[in-house]
Amino acid sequence: MKLKELRSQFIDSLQPIYGKEETLAFFYWLSDFYLGLSRANVAIRLEDTIEAEAISSFKKATEALLDFVPIQYIIGHTNFYGYSLAVNESVLIPRPETEELVEWIVNDSENDKKIKILDIGTGSGCIAIALQLQLILSEVYAIDISKESLALAEQNAKANRANITFLNEDILALDTLQDQFDIIVSNPPYVRNLEKSEIKANVLNYEPHQALFVDDDTPLIFYEKITNLAKSSLKPSGALYFEINQYLGEVTRQMILEKGFSNVVLRKDMFGNHRFIKATF
Repeated sequence: MKLKELRSQFIDSLQPIYGKEETLAFFYWLSDFYLGLSRANVAIRLEDTIEAEAISSFKKATEALLDFVPIQYIIGHTNFYGYSLAVNESVLIPRPETEELVEWIVNDSENDKKIKILDIGTGSGCIAIALQLQLILSEVYAIDISKESLALAEQNAKANRANITFLNEDILALDTLQDQFDIIVSNPPYVRNLEKSEIKANVLNYEPHQALFVDDDTPLIFYEKITNLAKSSLKPSGALYFEINQYLGEVTRQMILEKGFSNVVLRKDMFGNHRFIKATF
């Protein structure tokens, strides 16, 4: 089978579900992974004959995509802030919006200053890894309740040569953080059960619910706990950063103000949704 025929079959199978643009993006991603061909190379090598093993891999990937398996889980990795990260079903797939949170922190920080950072709910380690590599003098700690997530995060840190201390902790069970930090950052579970109808099948069926959802009655449970801990564990000049539920931006901001932070900034993401908060004393 030639590459152009493989592409046609792939598009015909998936375009009715994903649309042409996303289907082509999948094809180029898989071409790079299975064939070592960039998008530009695909365009000039459509007459190449594809080996049976690669054809089989594309077939399996097509079947998985028809079942709405995220393509990042199919190939086992994704890119975040310029770094390659392994991902599997024990961790959320890092989102582009979270890169904006990292960018905010990096822009607010001095790269030539020693600072101590804590990432709560690290998952794949994406935030912690990006911050440690961007802020080269930073001392970074990362917490997660899931041992499986931490194992993957440690693998990602090692692969990217990021120096991070990982801790297996349930943040809701902690009374104190046992240290003082310049930055505390968290992208905790924040999707209410009532919002599940808005979640795409590939997320709902495959990504870990423990990292996604909170009860409708206590949607700010992680934000309240982390804010309380930050009150005694942030240095006086420190900052608390959150990724938040877009529908609860003002409610979250007010809660943080009521807990004693004097300056709480609510920021929108690239899509115009309230997505981030920065709080200082």
